[in-house]
Amino acid sequence: MLVGNGIEDEEKWLAEGIAGIQHHAFYMHRALDANNLRETLKYSAQMLSELRTSKLSPHKYYELYMRAFDELRKLEMFFKEESKHGVSIVDLYELVQHAGNILPRLYLLCTVGSVYIKSKEAPARDVLKDLVEMCRGVQHPIRGLFLRSYLAQVSRDKLPDLGSEYEGDADTVVDAVDFVLQNFTEMNKLWVRMHYQGPGQIREKREKERSELRDLVGKNLHVLGQIEGVDLEMYKGTVLPRVLEQVVNCKDELAQYYLMDCIIQVFPDEYHLQTLETLLGAFPQLQPTVDIKTVLSRLMDRLSNYAASSIEVLPEFLQVEAFAKLSNAIGRVIETQVDMPIVGVIALYVSLLTFTLRVHPERLDYVDQVLGACVKKLSGKPKLEDNRATKQVVALLTAPLEKYNDIVTALTLSNYPRVMDCLDNGTNKAMAMVIIQSIMNNNTCISTADKVEVLFELIKGLIKDLDGTSVDELDEEDFKDEQNSVARLIHMLYNDDPEEMLKIIYTVKKHIMSGGPQRLPFTVPPLIFSALRLVRRLQCQDGDVVGEEVPATPKQIFQLLNQTIDALSSVSSPELALRLYLQCAEAAGACDLEPIAYEFFTQAFVLYEEEIADSKAQVTAIHLIIGTLQRMNVFGVENRDTLTHKATGYSAKLLKKPDQCRAVYACSHLFWVDDQDGIKDGERVLLCLKRALRIANAAQQMIAVTRGRSGPVTLFVEILNKYLYFFEKGNPQITTDAIGGLVELITTEMQSDSTTVASDAFFSSTVRYIQFQKEKGGALGEKYASIKV
Repeated sequence: MLVGNGIEDEEKWLAEGIAGIQHHAFYMHRALDANNLRETLKYSAQMLSELRTSKLSPHKYYELYMRAFDELRKLEMFFKEESKHGVSIVDLYELVQHAGNILPRLYLLCTVGSVYIKSKEAPARDVLKDLVEMCRGVQHPIRGLFLRSYLAQVSRDKLPDLGSEYEGDADTVVDAVDFVLQNFTEMNKLWVRMHYQGPGQIREKREKERSELRDLVGKNLHVLGQIEGVDLEMYKGTVLPRVLEQVVNCKDELAQYYLMDCIIQVFPDEYHLQTLETLLGAFPQLQPTVDIKTVLSRLMDRLSNYAASSIEVLPEFLQVEAFAKLSNAIGRVIETQVDMPIVGVIALYVSLLTFTLRVHPERLDYVDQVLGACVKKLSGKPKLEDNRATKQVVALLTAPLEKYNDIVTALTLSNYPRVMDCLDNGTNKAMAMVIIQSIMNNNTCISTADKVEVLFELIKGLIKDLDGTSVDELDEEDFKDEQNSVARLIHMLYNDDPEEMLKIIYTVKKHIMSGGPQRLPFTVPPLIFSALRLVRRLQCQDGDVVGEEVPATPKQIFQLLNQTIDALSSVSSPELALRLYLQCAEAAGACDLEPIAYEFFTQAFVLYEEEIADSKAQVTAIHLIIGTLQRMNVFGVENRDTLTHKATGYSAKLLKKPDQCRAVYACSHLFWVDDQDGIKDGERVLLCLKRALRIANAAQQMIAVTRGRSGPVTLFVEILNKYLYFFEKGNPQITTDAIGGLVELITTEMQSDSTTVASDAFFSSTVRYIQFQKEKGGALGEKYASIKV
């Protein structure tokens, strides 16, 4: 309620003030029209007396001030004309000083002073000096600030400057700078004094009001920045030292923060670079509560942009040793401000790193130095819990990746992994994903074992549990995305030198083996295929070991693969392990390493017997075994017979009759391989097909018993197609009579009412094929001619 009443009262006082200005301005206009100087001064002084109020907040006072300002512009035009009608500007300047109250008197004096300077009847510096000194008469903070703001406004286009009409023998740029600096100093004192006025209970409101007035003070610095005559030497010798002196000595948090930011924003980048040591020297002298990190960050951002604007300016940065100065200044600031939050510390290093990457991208030692300084501040502290601080660390780690587009460069930074260790486990994993994504996007190849070691240390959060959290507690979809990313990463690790490539494979194996049962199925397969690619490159060489510990022969690589897949088979992934054993067996066969290939097949069979219990998985596995064995020609008669016998035996023991039938007739291909003259055993092919027929017939009878009718003839048609295949391949045991008898059997079976549309179409298609071959003629046509369909 009190607040409401205060606002209402203030609105009432503002309305009364505006009404007073309008009332006196009306009579002032009448006097202006009548060209009555005395009346004009009388009513203008009364109008300006409304600005003497102390009841208004800065915001409301500004509204009142702007009303008076508009009228003063009209009054200034009158004074210009008056000097042409018999009253000299010197007399006018003396006359207005007789106003009764000091505030109206000084507003009028500034207005006439503006005309006085423009008339050039006196040196501009004398008038400016007189005005800036006279304004000391108003020491009320708000009234004094607005008065001096008015002085700065009416004089800014009349300052002696290079090329200005007011520059002369008596008036120089130095005079303009002295005037602005003096006005700035007095305004800043008034502004700071507001902090100590009124009771402590309204401090927050008072600081908000002060903040609203900051631009009045800052405009002086903007004016300084626009004076053409302020060259580097003057800025270095006069402007910056005097401004910094005022900033440091005022010992006010709000003023110091705002004015330091103003300095950075309004003066040229080149000046900042050449006065860097002086500017940075002021930061440790500021109040401990000043938000120095933001100001320093803005300074480094400006310098970074300046460096990026032209390659020609880079030598200047080296000449002034900008990095060393900034780095030292940040260290001093952090030491001085012992209560600076960790997020502020990291933000400073992020800005310094951004500066370094833009200005000195080739200096990796600088980059690593920044990372090391950050680690030093973070060491000994628990994992970051502050989200803002965590984001800053992520920004610190991401910056080199974005700059170099090459994780290999980041891997050379010794402090990069140490910064990663400062992250909590969730953020560590997210950062690891960023690193992998960078590698993928830039198609980066990691080519040495040492770099792989560093890389996997960086992404260890994805490879193993860092905090004991079980995988079951993780989001399944996120977990799969992470592990698939690691799998893709393994394919990006490559070196043309077999010895180094094998070192890389050993390094990857060492890391991924600690991943646990749910990670290995994702990470082992890419490692296996990476090693098999190396085996193919070695072209079946079996030489001496290269290096002290690192072998470079296929035999020893296969030994490594055997151990790796064995680890996978022990973590509830037998089906995947079986597939990988078969892949390795085929690769060993291509290298003419029969014992090794046989060992891999043996391991696959052991897995099949002991670990694969699901019937569907057994069907898939046995067909994989048969297909792989058929393609291999490395085995001698004894080993091949042993493996073929096992495959055939497993096929006949599948749970379902149709699966048995299909697996058994698939085994027929193990005894007749086109590109291997030694493997053409027509008798055993026929035995497989007859066995498949018996199983198919048993399946038919089983259906008849359980359902009271015959089953579909699809299996018989499939076996018929196998007969036709081997018949065309020249197997003498497959006769036309046997094919004709099978066609007759299928025809008889199809007369039952259980025939399906699919099996009927399948058989019809097969019969049409036989007829086509008959009509086609030739040697094959003659063979088909005696088949009765």
